[in-house]
Amino acid sequence: MFELKNKEGEKFHFTLKAKNGQVILSSEVYNSKAAAKNGIASVQKNCEDDVRYERKTATNGKFYFNLKATNGQVIGSSQMYASESGMENGIRSVKENAPNAETKEI
Repeated sequence: MFELKNKEGEKFHFTLKAKNGQVILSSEVYNSKAAAKNGIASVQKNCEDDVRYERKTATNGKFYFNLKATNGQVIGSSQMYASESGMENGIRSVKENAPNAETKEI
């Protein structure tokens, strides 16, 4: 499920949650609800294509990924994972959960 949240005034942010409620992808802050909804649509459009995932290692040695749109813009980032296999599981979870996920406004 995508959760669309009003951050501050007219600013919005979304997260993608797995069935167990764990956040698996977080967006940037958008300047409008419409822009955030477009971000959700972009996640759904791009999430099944493995080349859209940028796998990264943080300076602390933990692993994370960014999901990018066709224009190269980051549309969502993961949490930090202790292992590379954990990160790959997170990517699989986005691929499984995002395409048909409903959006809930909070």
